[in-house]
Amino acid sequence: MRVLVTGAAGFIGFHLTKMLAEAGHMVVGLDNINDYYDPQLKYDRLNELGVSKKDVIKFNKTCKSSKFENLEFIRLNLEDRDNLPKLFSYYQFEKVVNLAAQAGVRYSIENPEAYIDSNLVGFANLLECCRQHDVKHLIYASSSSVYGQNKKVPFSTDDNVDHPISLYAATKKSNELMAHTYSHLYGFSTTGLRFFTVYGPWGRPDMAMFLFTDAIINDKPIKVFNNGNQERDFTYIDDIVAGVAKIVDAKNSKGYSLYNIGNSKPVNLLAFIEEIERQLGKSAQKEMLPMQPGDVERTWADVESLKSSFEYKPNTNISQGIEQFVNWYKKYYK
Repeated sequence: MRVLVTGAAGFIGFHLTKMLAEAGHMVVGLDNINDYYDPQLKYDRLNELGVSKKDVIKFNKTCKSSKFENLEFIRLNLEDRDNLPKLFSYYQFEKVVNLAAQAGVRYSIENPEAYIDSNLVGFANLLECCRQHDVKHLIYASSSSVYGQNKKVPFSTDDNVDHPISLYAATKKSNELMAHTYSHLYGFSTTGLRFFTVYGPWGRPDMAMFLFTDAIINDKPIKVFNNGNQERDFTYIDDIVAGVAKIVDAKNSKGYSLYNIGNSKPVNLLAFIEEIERQLGKSAQKEMLPMQPGDVERTWADVESLKSSFEYKPNTNISQGIEQFVNWYKKYYK
């Protein structure tokens, strides 16, 4: 199967690209390798896929992986209305997985234009390419942030999500509406996935798992918002990409669909920190702070529909997942 994975140098995109290539799919990875966080981590992820930094300095140049004969990569912006359609025309993708987006809730407060460009203009361009080039199925990343300050738990895709509290969440809700319209008007399948706090090896440096581990190891204080009175549905990366891969492999996806994808076992933030301390054998210096704008107190995914539709089975507990991340962090940063 010919599959395009956007955001292939990102955290989830890297892991999914690797899994699909190992499964024998013909995969093209796409990323613009922006500097939202240290691009070197993105280059190192690509290196794990057999794509060298020197080969991806230039935009709009396809290069082949040295590790997977069925994997290619291109540096490209989703907003590029000239070259993205050419890519679709050349490869005739059967399925597209869109994991490219400007990430981060707090950063969306500081730099809203980046979210409009990537998450709205870029997504619209992607939808139009899927329509014009007969893509059978678009699978795209939404986010648990769309639930905002919903109090009912666990969060269900049937819940009202008309009141996002960050621009990032608003763009993700917009993606769901845009995908629904394209499925309705043009007849191709779209599946939205609301991701819940993904963590694990090769994770993003702006996420809690990375920030806490890095600070504790380097004897720096960690910022604990809302005085630690938060819960997150932390979900290990292997469980996430296994679930996405099942959807890619599905034969009979039709119309518009939307799922939560998480662990469905919320963890208190202070308990999360305690487990990191245990794995590191070192105590954290905690700086207790109030809730930040755009943050929510609790996330908790209802994943029953994903389980029944695709046999999704998250099975990595928080202790196992943190151990894997800590081992990777120590090896990567020596």
